[in-house]
Amino acid sequence: MSKPENNQPPASEAAPAQTDSLLVRIRQLPKTPGVYLFKDAQGRVLYVGKAKDLRSRVGSYFQNSADLIRTRGPEIAHMIGLVTDVDFLDCETEVDALLKENRLIKDIQPPYNERLRDDKTFPYLEITTSDDFPGVYVTRKPRLKGSKLYGPFTNAAGVREAINAMQKVFMFRTCELQIRDGDESRRRFRPCLLHAIKQCTGPCADLISKKAYRKDIDRLKKFLASKRSVVIRQLTKEMASASENREYEQAAHLRDQIAALESLSLSGDPHADVQPEVFYVDPMEGLNRLGTILELEHAPRTIEGIDIANLQGGESCGSLVCFIDGKPFKNGYRRFKIKTVEGIDDYAMVREVIQRRYRLAAHGEALYPDIILVDGGLGQLHAALEAFDMDEMDIRPPMVISLAKREEEIYIQARSSPIRLARNNPALRLLQQVRDEAHRFSQHYHHILRRKRTFDEDVAAGRRPPAS
Repeated sequence: MSKPENNQPPASEAAPAQTDSLLVRIRQLPKTPGVYLFKDAQGRVLYVGKAKDLRSRVGSYFQNSADLIRTRGPEIAHMIGLVTDVDFLDCETEVDALLKENRLIKDIQPPYNERLRDDKTFPYLEITTSDDFPGVYVTRKPRLKGSKLYGPFTNAAGVREAINAMQKVFMFRTCELQIRDGDESRRRFRPCLLHAIKQCTGPCADLISKKAYRKDIDRLKKFLASKRSVVIRQLTKEMASASENREYEQAAHLRDQIAALESLSLSGDPHADVQPEVFYVDPMEGLNRLGTILELEHAPRTIEGIDIANLQGGESCGSLVCFIDGKPFKNGYRRFKIKTVEGIDDYAMVREVIQRRYRLAAHGEALYPDIILVDGGLGQLHAALEAFDMDEMDIRPPMVISLAKREEEIYIQARSSPIRLARNNPALRLLQQVRDEAHRFSQHYHHILRRKRTFDEDVAAGRRPPAS
């Protein structure tokens, strides 16, 4: 994480509940684009947000409580009362901040973030370079290999408009046809309307050679790799000329093309801004890689993932999901309402779930899975191992690991330092899938418990009739 700059003017006045040290830290935030993270006294991330100006944006939360309720709502106002620390990542642009915010929210799943916690992703522009006649597409599910990716893009509609504009210049295909060089049937194929309006060179109908078509694609790739300023300046001149000649429809059309091409700058880098949920991983490959990494005698077959869900200690619950051969086994899912822990103590909750789930296996009356995965870092791993060290747990499991969010580090029993894998490593992707499914399952049960409590409170207060 970055360190705040010094000698900065003060931020806006904060709510009385905030400490002086927190206010000082907010006043020292840089006035640059970035991502901010609000944390509670236990160091847990409550909320992740992006900002064009970090100091101004973060400072705006710490205002009169009545104004905060009016502008941000009661839930955010309640969350601010729990904040004891703020961290940040400064970014070069607002686009970088948006992409980092999206990634962090998906990885950390902060309780006060409602947006971006689902499996929605940003789209890519994909050129299928392994095809004889490459196509150009906007996709959220790119090929694993054999294509050139640009993005991810933060403006999906803008990218589609940009493709329409570029197609008029480079005349590439956007159809899903399988077109092979040397296929004699292409000579009898009738091209679509895009060829008639001069937006495609018609490779489907053998109207252009593979070599000539590749030259057009190479020009397109060079254009996408450039700043595109020359083309935009030319279009701007044409728009001004059309406007002077009162060709307003043409001027508006050129204006839209310029806006579409400028939207291509609202993108990240496919390697730096990885969206791991986009790329499918073969489960068996992930299991084989995982067995090698964990130095197991054989590739694991069964993995059980554990997660804890709570909000200010209320309706705390735990979940357990089961994967067999890399695929979810729904009959093996379990959920646990926390019974022995008061308040917020994730470690104690992990110990309770471990004991309740594996008591029979610890007595030799059931089987352990090959791997037990706990959502969290080193602390959660230690809590799980402590549960197995208790007197009534006589037999230890073969392998217990934890997967920490944000950095995606793997902590393993009997190892002092975590393992870091590439974001597209099949073993990491498999563990992420198990971890994310456990989190989804625990959050679902947590919301059920919260809705039940709210209903019971409404009935007790006479705000709704009791269930018949």
